Amino acid sequence: MKQISTFGASAHQIGDLQLLRDSEDDGALARLLAPCPILQLEAGQNVADGGRARLYIVLRGALAVAADTRTGMADGTISKVLPGESVGEQSVLDEEANLSTITALEQSELLVIEAELVWKLIDASNALARNLLRLLSFRIRAANAQLRRRQKLGEFYRQLSMVDGLTGLYNRAWLNDLLPTMTATAHGAGTPLALIMIDLDHFKKFNDSHGHLCGDQALRAAAHVLSSALRPTDCAVRYGGEEMMVLLPDTSDKLAVMVAERLCERMQQAVVFADMRLPLPHITASFGVATLQPGQDDHGLIAAADAALYRAKDLGRNRVARHKVDLNSPEHP
Repeated sequence: MKQISTFGASAHQIGDLQLLRDSEDDGALARLLAPCPILQLEAGQNVADGGRARLYIVLRGALAVAADTRTGMADGTISKVLPGESVGEQSVLDEEANLSTITALEQSELLVIEAELVWKLIDASNALARNLLRLLSFRIRAANAQLRRRQKLGEFYRQLSMVDGLTGLYNRAWLNDLLPTMTATAHGAGTPLALIMIDLDHFKKFNDSHGHLCGDQALRAAAHVLSSALRPTDCAVRYGGEEMMVLLPDTSDKLAVMVAERLCERMQQAVVFADMRLPLPHITASFGVATLQPGQDDHGLIAAADAALYRAKDLGRNRVARHKVDLNSPEHP
């Protein structure tokens, strides 16, 4: 990076500089800018400003500007600065060193204006102040749009991390995050919350007989049974392995049992193999139903549904059992 001229000795005009366009007194501004150096950068060369607050205006060539990662805003986006455009306004206003990385994309010429002179130019030109406000307003809107995109992308990845990759159902992380909130909401509103615990019957035997790829297909088929039979407000979760779960907000014990019985019937009809030339194994499942009791937390609700599930297995599998509430327990005086 070397000085090749000054603005006063060059052929450039005030009108070439976007920040100074439509100025009232170009002559006065030209006199202020006359001693400002013009630096030449070779392609790939970085601007080295020694940690000073400066304004750079591209007179020829092009710059690539990457935001400093210490701001927490950088995401790999590179801004391109073309002739007449500037960089460094924020550093001048903040009276701090420019934290951006500025690199010449090709051989370029830059007009360098020190921070103190920028303020003199602002005092001398209302047009410069207006142009600077417009530029900063545009950059703020662009930064806000970038933040919104980033937030949407972050939410997308957060949701993605809450979904089981094999079945498409919510996963255990989602359950741990949402179930405590759902139980607190139900207690606060005085509305019922039902939970159905589901375990595919003899799934290890199914895997041993047909292979793990077919086992995965069976899990997907079972998940489809659940997701296709529920209301928009209901949620299906892969709890782990071949265990699944259905959460039914605002659903009584009686209605939850009816839902479980319908799911049990549909599970028997689920098609596992798309190739009908192969023998069609039917998958069945056992269902345990529990509803949220006064004073019960999310762990207690899961434990109750799990106990009901084991009752269904003990009774022969491929059936529904509901949790029997102990009316003599402290929760039911």
